[in-house]
Parts: sequence; structure tokens; C-alpha cells
Amino acid sequence: MSAPVVIFAVGNPSRGDDAIGPELYGRLAKWLENEDLADQFELIEDFQLQIEHALDLQGRQLALFIDAGENTPVPYTFKQIAPATGIAHTTHELPPEAVLQVYLQTEGSEPPPSFVLCVRGEKFELGEPLTATALSYVDAAFALLIELCRKAVQVEWAKIVVG
Repeated sequence: MSAPVVIFAVGNPSRGDDAIGPELYGRLAKWLENEDLADQFELIEDFQLQIEHALDLQGRQLALFIDAGENTPVPYTFKQIAPATGIAHTTHELPPEAVLQVYLQTEGSEPPPSFVLCVRGEKFELGEPLTATALSYVDAAFALLIELCRKAVQVEWAKIVVG
């Protein structure tokens, strides 16, 4: 049986602030274990979203996509999303809305309620580490993630809109 909530953390740890997703993935995995909540969440880390990630939405009550974004309001945005094509607000080619659209087309039903946490990144050069500025945004985003994981129901998440 699938965990009720799936969380996708997207980014390339070798490309500066694009490592925001993997950084949050690591922090969240440890926190969920320490809080004895790991069985309620499936964490998926990848360099970028693929159409195959639509399969990871099957049987879920909620989905969250975490990524870095250029020109994202400081420190992050958090909002509910719906299936669509051609929307890009992160640094990756296939946006979360397109993954939801693939799910809708292949499954013939609505995907689970889905949200995006897009954390502001400043520099995305190959071989660079996370910037100090981005790490401060990661800290703020992690505080939000803790709140979300403690109240992992759509009605609660929908009350939180940032950016």
C-alpha cells in the first residue's frame, strides 16, 4: 500500500542552488524518521520530473512538488496546482502541472490534490555549492514543510498560500 502523501524533491546537487530540492529532501527524510512519520510519506528525489512520475501519484491523498525557482518571490512560494500543459515556474523542463496532466490523461481521473513549494534560488552554475542566501530560504521552507507534515490534509494545506 502506498503512503498517503508523496513528496517529490527535484534538483541537481551539482548546480548551485538547484540543490535546494535535494537539500530539503535530506532534511525532511531525517525529520520524518525522528518524528515516526516516515510511513505516512513517500519521498522521491530526482534531477527533474518525468512523465513516469505520474505513476507515483496513484493511490495518494496529497502530492507535493519541491523545487528551486529563478525569480521566485523571497523566500518561497507555496500554492495548490491543477493539471495543465506548458506552465513553467521552476528551473526544470517538465513542470508539476504537466505531470498532473499526464496522470489525468492516463488514469482517466483527477490526480490527488497537489501543491508546489518553489524555493528561490540565486545561482545555478555547474560545480557550485548552495549559496548562503539560498540556505536561508531552505531554512524557511523547511519550517513550512514541518507544518505541512504535521497537518497532512488538503483542507489544511489549502489554507496556506504564499507568494
